[in-house]
Amino acid sequence: MALRSRVRGDVVVDAANATLSAAQATPEAVEYTEILEAEDRPWVTVVWDDPVNLMHYVTYIFQKLFGYSKAKATELMLKVHNEGKAVVSSGSRDKMEHDVQRLHAAGLWATMQRDD
Repeated sequence: MALRSRVRGDVVVDAANATLSAAQATPEAVEYTEILEAEDRPWVTVVWDDPVNLMHYVTYIFQKLFGYSKAKATELMLKVHNEGKAVVSSGSRDKMEHDVQRLHAAGLWATMQRDD
C-alpha cells in the first residue's frame, strides 16, 4: 500500500511517518493525521456462514479463487462454519470489490469492510 504525504495549510503530514512533534501537533494536524490513518487502513473481504453451501464446496472455492492450500482453505471454511464469518482476503477497495463479486458468482455470501 502506498503511503502519501499531504499538505494542509502550512502543515505537512507524512502518512509513512505519522508522528507529529509538539510544535506540529495542532488540533487540525492531529485530526488530519487520524483521517490519513483511517484512509490507509486496508479493506477486507468477509465470507459469512449460510445454510446452503456445503463445507467441502466452500473449501474448494477458497482454493480456486484465492490459491489457498487445502489446509488453509479448510481452516478458513471452519472459521466461517464455527464463528459465522472469516476474513478471506485484504487489500485495496477495488481488489476487495472484485473478490466479493467472484465469491457472489460462486454462490457464497460475502461483504467487504475496512479492516479493524
